[in-house]
Amino acid sequence: MISFSRLWAVFRKEVWQLKRDRMTIGMIFGIPIIQILLFGYAINTDIRWIPTVVMDSASTQSSRNLISDLEASQVVKITGYVQTINEIEAQLRTGKVSIGLVIPADFERRLQQNDRAAAQLLVDGTDPIILASARQLTSLQRHQDTQKTQAPSTLFSVRHYYNPERRSAVNTIPGLIGVILTMTMVIFTSISLVREREKGNLELLINTPITSNELMLGKILPYIVIGFFQVTLILALGVWIFNVPIVGSLAEIYIVAMVFIAANLTLGLLFSTLAKTQLQALQMAIFIMLPSILLSGFMFPFSGMPVVAQWIAELLPLTHFERLIRGIMLRGASLSELLPELLALIGFMLITLWLASKRFHKRLD
Repeated sequence: MISFSRLWAVFRKEVWQLKRDRMTIGMIFGIPIIQILLFGYAINTDIRWIPTVVMDSASTQSSRNLISDLEASQVVKITGYVQTINEIEAQLRTGKVSIGLVIPADFERRLQQNDRAAAQLLVDGTDPIILASARQLTSLQRHQDTQKTQAPSTLFSVRHYYNPERRSAVNTIPGLIGVILTMTMVIFTSISLVREREKGNLELLINTPITSNELMLGKILPYIVIGFFQVTLILALGVWIFNVPIVGSLAEIYIVAMVFIAANLTLGLLFSTLAKTQLQALQMAIFIMLPSILLSGFMFPFSGMPVVAQWIAELLPLTHFERLIRGIMLRGASLSELLPELLALIGFMLITLWLASKRFHKRLD
């Protein structure tokens, strides 16, 4: 028979233990608050302000009205003007823009003839959500200027790049590489040193000639090998099962993956120096994974998020890796074209490694 007095005693013990564990208390309140804010405020499937570059070969009042109408729709955000289609394709390839608006020199004649599209939208088709938003622009009603020319039945034609079959797997599989590496690398390394401390193995390591840097590097190296194995496995399955193309250099994909793996491992080491138990280390890993997955552009287009959410996303390594892996793998961009994203990853890795080294001491707390 259950004794309510003993049950109450155990209940009070657990409550007091939770009160002393500030990390768990923080997760109890923090995770629901973060998820509510992310899904309610930052995550937006109604895409707005897609970065767009314009090539206006007509340079007339009608073409300027068209650009104004596009911006007024709030679907696109004009980030610049170029002179050639090659410049548009270069910006699409590097991910600087997602849409290119081409207004031909005979724009006025096309409007008057009303037999074909007057302008063209060049779209990065790797993201089906952005492609769908671009296709909605074909129903845009043209501003009626003073000439009162009749708008063609289809104002825009849409040409999508990099994903002619419009398959979601083409966009998802490369992104999954970053998500899986984030989940495994951060969790494995964050728990590693804490487990050594809990089992008493850290005391044995302290009494050996090994230095703190050697210990940290030794902890990281096996997981680098695991990370490369995971990258290879995902790429192989993506190509063989889902026919995901690898347009860019395979060597550059592995270079980017190596930097990203190192960044996640140093973050995991930093968590291991902050956590006192394996549970706390796991909580920290989960705490960073939620915003990483939701804000990095893996699930939702980056341009559709509010500015504050984009600022936060820029601090996350997964955001930069998603741009790198999709740029190289799907659009054929080179590392030199994506150098700012690579430098951001390297900077994150160096900062977290420095913090982890400062926090780690070759002694028991």
